[in-house]
Amino acid sequence: MIYIRLFLIAILLINLISCSSFIQPISSSKATTTYQSQISDLLRSLPSPKKPIIVAIYKFKDLTGQYKSSDTISLYSTAVTQGSTSMLIRALMEAGNGKWFTVLEREGLTDLLNERKIINQTRDAYLPTDANKAANKTPNLPPMLYAPLLLEGGVVAYETNLLTGGAGARYFGIGGSTEFRRDTVTTMLRAVSVKNGEIINHVDSRKTILSMQLDSGLYRYVGYQHLLELEAGITSNEPPQMAVLESIQACVYAMIIEGLIKNTWSLENPKLAQTLISNYLHQRDSNDSPETTKQATKKDEHETSELLPELNNPPN
Repeated sequence: MIYIRLFLIAILLINLISCSSFIQPISSSKATTTYQSQISDLLRSLPSPKKPIIVAIYKFKDLTGQYKSSDTISLYSTAVTQGSTSMLIRALMEAGNGKWFTVLEREGLTDLLNERKIINQTRDAYLPTDANKAANKTPNLPPMLYAPLLLEGGVVAYETNLLTGGAGARYFGIGGSTEFRRDTVTTMLRAVSVKNGEIINHVDSRKTILSMQLDSGLYRYVGYQHLLELEAGITSNEPPQMAVLESIQACVYAMIIEGLIKNTWSLENPKLAQTLISNYLHQRDSNDSPETTKQATKKDEHETSELLPELNNPPN
């Protein structure tokens, strides 16, 4: 009888091993050239502006100062990605499929100036004499572009364990449990006029980061001094870096629409602005209750109707 039970247990373990590819998603995938967030398509579908906006970004920093949390050891890895400046540049170049912004390199400005200096010094050292320079007609380096707008801000908050919970049940050694956790990341973005230092627009966005764990197990005596114990589980964690990217994309989208509302810039086809502004105001001001949602919709329609004359006749 004992040998029969051991044989059945061996068959069960073989079946579990053969099904492990379905329980544990450990297969590796190929590298992808782009990441599609929930805001990417919305950002790329924006209609073209009247003319591209030249902007400069020096730093879009991690302002949280937080490190990854651990209950056992001290970690010196930051909780938020340090590449948020590159993420902001990508989001700006995605807006309207690259038609909204002309982004100038400022994070690596020292390297850029050094390279231009090397080019000028090389030309001075190896070009022909002054008598032959006129005949050579080597063009000088064109001047660098300057931006009328600076984009400032950063990742201002990364809050962990805002909501935790779980559930579980066991009966005669058979059961399972689940746990979940919710974190949030907050980013802020502002557009500053280089001419007078005025803050033209200021927007912020929050993105939740969800983590979930599912465990199941079997713990039973199958015979005298014979204990059977089986365990299986899976954990799903939303990447914090991708949440930061999506939050930055939401800030860029909000900044563009806020600029349309304030008439800071305009669309190539001003008639398309009404729908964009109405949807944005409804999403920004609406709440979960049906009554407040209806009030917000009426308010949006009233505000957009007042904005239409200005949007159809933008200032020169």
